[in-house]
Amino acid sequence: MPGSTAGPQWIVREDASPAVLTALYLRQVLGIRAPEELPPLRGLDTVEVSATDEHAMLERQWRAYWAMTVEPQAHLSPVPLSLVEGFDTYAALPVDGADELRRAIEPHAGGALAFARAASETYAKREAAGTGASYRAYASAIAVHERQVGRRAHSFELNVQVLPLTQRGLWWIGSLTVAVTDGLRGDVVAFDAAIHPIIAELA
Repeated sequence: MPGSTAGPQWIVREDASPAVLTALYLRQVLGIRAPEELPPLRGLDTVEVSATDEHAMLERQWRAYWAMTVEPQAHLSPVPLSLVEGFDTYAALPVDGADELRRAIEPHAGGALAFARAASETYAKREAAGTGASYRAYASAIAVHERQVGRRAHSFELNVQVLPLTQRGLWWIGSLTVAVTDGLRGDVVAFDAAIHPIIAELA
């Protein structure tokens, strides 16, 4: 959803990416806490895991996988990536340096795919029912920001992942990416108030 073709350009991409949902599913079933501020997914038990060197290594590998999944262009792998068996195209790991994570996630492929696809489809159906609503939400926030600062918004890009998280809110999960709970995204007034500081920071 780009801004006007004249002057500064703003691009907001909103999605419920199956790849991001898959990564968060794996985070939860593996008992990984990072990123600490991001709440868990709804409808999925959180596994508690003891702090060990092995688990710390798994978490480091998951963090790298998460960064590459959320913002792949900003987090390029130093080695080639390969798809993880059973995950369709939703999970790719470096061919070297992620062996422990690959072994740990392979048994969860079926559950992860089912969860990610269902959540992504739910988002898509909601979007289809509210034609144009996404564009209007961001255009409105940008218009308010421009009135407040007395100038056109600077060019910017923003990625928004709409996710079924247990706590209502909005969090930065990358340099140009935020996660918002589906409940908050569906509340026009509350979402407008939540997204405005993000737009102000970027624009």
